[in-house]
Amino acid sequence: MPYPYRYRTAGFSYSGSIPPGVKWLLISNIAIFLLYFLTARTAAEGIFSLLALVPRAVVTELAVWQLVTYLFVHSPFHFGHILLNMLALWMFGSDLERTWGTKRFLQFYFLCGIGAGLCVILGNYLYGTPDTRTIGASGAIYGIMMAFALLFPDATIIFVLFPIRARYFVMILGAMAFLSSLRMSGSGVSDIAHLGGLIFGFAYMKWDSRVRFDLLGSIEHRYHRWKMERAKRKFQVYLRKRGSDDPWVQ
Repeated sequence: MPYPYRYRTAGFSYSGSIPPGVKWLLISNIAIFLLYFLTARTAAEGIFSLLALVPRAVVTELAVWQLVTYLFVHSPFHFGHILLNMLALWMFGSDLERTWGTKRFLQFYFLCGIGAGLCVILGNYLYGTPDTRTIGASGAIYGIMMAFALLFPDATIIFVLFPIRARYFVMILGAMAFLSSLRMSGSGVSDIAHLGGLIFGFAYMKWDSRVRFDLLGSIEHRYHRWKMERAKRKFQVYLRKRGSDDPWVQ
């Protein structure tokens, strides 16, 4: 699905350098795309077929690596697919990585990509097309856009020719992915990957913020209560001992 947009952030400092996680994802995707392009319609093309996500292979042959490798494979006959995916990765992923750090960003990227892949498997079986091949990083990219919209909801996206805030931009993408996924066709499965990436991105952001603040705050509160109770017990033991030895302590 195309991403006809660009964006500018409101009040967010932007650095021109590409952070390492995004940089290596870009290099890996482009390098694999070039290899696929050069070997297309040759005997070596079969290697890339093993990297694509095929639901039946994952379920019956335990080809679980495909849940990761399909994110790095793009069609050698559609330049727009990888071009728009990599453009979105650079535009939205760079700010996320600068905010989170490389480790957390990459964890999020692969979580959304794998989650989208699981949705593709489920969708293909529901559609009765478990042998359909799925490739591309769109699921992970949609997750990144969801996280960006939640972190920077007032950032301005230039959608086609019109400026729109990031939160509304992602709402539109989500509605389009949802409506497209309802179609009983092969193209609907790729839209399920988009929808799956959005869902997993949203779930991570909400769960992660709750764990980081509510749970950690609760643990810290319980720890302080435990320290106070322990100090209180020690003080009571001290008073009892003093009471047995000192006639002035009542």
